[in-house]
Amino acid sequence: MKNIKRYLGIFWMLLGPAVFLGLCTAAFIYINEGGTKEIHQPVPWMIIIFITVPISIGLIKFGWYAFKGEYDHVTTAIEEEEE
Repeated sequence: MKNIKRYLGIFWMLLGPAVFLGLCTAAFIYINEGGTKEIHQPVPWMIIIFITVPISIGLIKFGWYAFKGEYDHVTTAIEEEEE
């Protein structure tokens, strides 16, 4: 179980920047000067990206701590039942 937590730490560290870069790419693709719908206006995209930045940073930090083994002492309900 400890190894799974560490491998998932790598996944979380990669997921944070991937989400941020995906949103930035989508914003550059969908923002259009002549667009009339909300998806084509830059303000909603800026708000979404502004909210997502701390979430991405949190995912990176969480993944780093999981990869370092900081959560190895945390037991799951299944491990408690086995004891």
